[in-house]
Amino acid sequence: MQPPPKKLLDQVRDAIRLKHYAYRTEETYVQWIRCYILFHIISAIQTMGIRAGANNRWSCGSTNLSSYALSGSVVTAKVSGGEYD
Repeated sequence: MQPPPKKLLDQVRDAIRLKHYAYRTEETYVQWIRCYILFHIISAIQTMGIRAGANNRWSCGSTNLSSYALSGSVVTAKVSGGEYD
């Protein structure tokens, strides 16, 4: 029996560690990826007519650092595409 595949954020962490990024950078990228995913989940819920408030426990603060979000998204795309296998 084969073990279950790693979760996406664990794969991102592995890819970042492979590139020897700083621990704080790793945590920032993972946080931005998490926020990005949760934002789209909340957006999908809102389009279905269910209201999710701005002070929802799933919302992420500080959106002025979009470069971190972009960099985290690039790492996620590379992990998903199998570049780090």
